[in-house]
Amino acid sequence: MNAPMQPNYARGFPPTAQRSPAAPRRPPGPGGAMPVPMPQQAVHAPYMPAQRGIANPNDAALRRSRKPTDKNIPDGIEDVVIGEGVEQYKSLRDLEKRLDAAIVRKRLDIQDSISKTVKKYRTMRIWITNTVENQPWQGTGNNPGSGRYNVRIEGRLLDDPSDPTVPEDEEEGGEGDAAGDDAMDQDKDGGDAKKSDSKKQSQRFSHFFKNITIDFDKPVNAIPDEVKPVNWSKPQLPPNATASPPSAEFDSLQFSRASQENLNVTIGLVRDETPERYKLSKELAEVLDVEEETRSGIVLGIWDYIRAMELQEDEEKRQVRCDHRLRSIFGREQMFFPQIPEMIGPHTSPMEPIKLPYTIRVDEEFHNDPTPTIYDIQVAVEDPLRQKMMALTQNPQYTAGLRQIASLDDQVALIVQALTHSRARHSFYTALSKDPATFLNRWVNSQRRDLETILGDASFAGGGDGNGPEFRRGGANSAWDTPVAREAVRYLLAKPEASGAR
Repeated sequence: MNAPMQPNYARGFPPTAQRSPAAPRRPPGPGGAMPVPMPQQAVHAPYMPAQRGIANPNDAALRRSRKPTDKNIPDGIEDVVIGEGVEQYKSLRDLEKRLDAAIVRKRLDIQDSISKTVKKYRTMRIWITNTVENQPWQGTGNNPGSGRYNVRIEGRLLDDPSDPTVPEDEEEGGEGDAAGDDAMDQDKDGGDAKKSDSKKQSQRFSHFFKNITIDFDKPVNAIPDEVKPVNWSKPQLPPNATASPPSAEFDSLQFSRASQENLNVTIGLVRDETPERYKLSKELAEVLDVEEETRSGIVLGIWDYIRAMELQEDEEKRQVRCDHRLRSIFGREQMFFPQIPEMIGPHTSPMEPIKLPYTIRVDEEFHNDPTPTIYDIQVAVEDPLRQKMMALTQNPQYTAGLRQIASLDDQVALIVQALTHSRARHSFYTALSKDPATFLNRWVNSQRRDLETILGDASFAGGGDGNGPEFRRGGANSAWDTPVAREAVRYLLAKPEASGAR
């Protein structure tokens, strides 16, 4: 008599088993311990509906797996389709592949060019002037000791005919307002709102420097407040900011102090460059033949030197033999090339600020015919073509176009799937119409064999006894080591009659 079928438990641990009173109690040991069910954390009732509404991530993966992706026309469609639609579709598919390959190659070339663009250097002219007020020589009615001076520092890029980003008739900016004691403020151009939107404004004076200081030469009888250094630092941008705040964009800066004597000052300009350049040591400059370079430029320069001098090992290309120049830098006979970026630190130092001396004149002789002090310095600017190339790679229309193309590809895949099903139905009915009896017998036998295989009755499939050599042979490549066989065995064991008396 068959034993009753065991109940199906949910995933997890079964309920506590009932032990027979006559069965001896097994002592605890490594092999006799029963699994202890883990305590389940209770879910508060208000949160249960919200959890039901959360989509299972496996469901999304299942939907993606069922989504058709094949966009190739199935074979044999051209025999039943009237016209040249299939040939034209295949030619369009070939054209699409070539076009996609060309677009990807061009985008990679543009991105590679952006990473390799070399900074250009342009000339910035800096004017330094000062005015005075309430000096003793300006009038007898002035209060003694109330004389002041106002210093103005202004910088503009000189026109570069080779730069297409600079408009031909670019207007000069307006004058800035005077600042209070120890204050610097920007020169706001009054005509910016009137400029055409098509004209691109040139980079301003403050764009090229992250710190500006004015240091005073302290006279013996100077008051400390009158020779206190003046400092301006560019504000730090937030992580997601794309432009500097208005307070960091100006063409001129001013400061005012009280003094009735000429003073010598030094204006220090700390460059703001991305990536930052460093001053090289004498040994490193001899290898690279430059005195200033970025970290990436240093590594690339050393790599070019290694290849030119053939210093790589034959077996291990990352191993480098150091000649007398590299030994003076790294202090060893051999080294791995990946170690170079961290070993060049002692041979680099921050670039020194640009020093501009100036004398603040408050005497009557100078102000009868004042002459500004002018300096020309070199500043690094971005290659104008870099901005245009970045606009091509970051164009939002490109991303929108990709989404539209992906939607069209999904529609094409659905149409191809429908064509495949139609082709299968066409083949089915065509074979049925030619010889209905033979076709139905063959089709019914095929369906019966498949069903019997799934149900576990494969030994009688097709009228045979299942005792052929292919069924007697076992092993990894046998008929029993297949997904269909495993599924049939699982189904057979799950049948009620399979759980009989043991």
